[in-house]
Amino acid sequence: MKIILHPYPRFVDLIIQFIQPDHNKSGQVMPKDISTIVSMPDEVKGVLKKACYDCHSNNTDYPWYTYVQPIHWFINYHIKSGKDELNFNEFGIYTPRRQQNKLRAIESSLKEGTMPLWSYTLIHRNAILSEAEKSLIIDWVQSSKDSLNKKANSSVH
Repeated sequence: MKIILHPYPRFVDLIIQFIQPDHNKSGQVMPKDISTIVSMPDEVKGVLKKACYDCHSNNTDYPWYTYVQPIHWFINYHIKSGKDELNFNEFGIYTPRRQQNKLRAIESSLKEGTMPLWSYTLIHRNAILSEAEKSLIIDWVQSSKDSLNKKANSSVH
């Protein structure tokens, strides 16, 4: 028995390749970036960029396979969800309370191992954080929370 594939699915696959959503790339440091709100050492910035910024900033480094549909749509959905939860480039627009909550969430997710997502690290092996990198980020988060508390207390008095 000979199986004949219908040409319609192949045609649809071809056509959807021409539907390319916008890319999450601004290429600049935003005035409300977290680095303008709290001190961020270069080492911390490097770890965050390699493990977090693709989904939690306005600058995603897109690998080649994201130019294939429907993979790009799936990736863009994850990026949008990640940015809705935390966007490092727009950290300054959050209220002080929300900034504290976001920092606490970063710390918790690192301690619990829920971030970066396993599905992300499956392909992006360099985003797997060592214990030293986790400790570096957690220490930075704690000092950032303290810094934000001092700013909040000084503006009240």
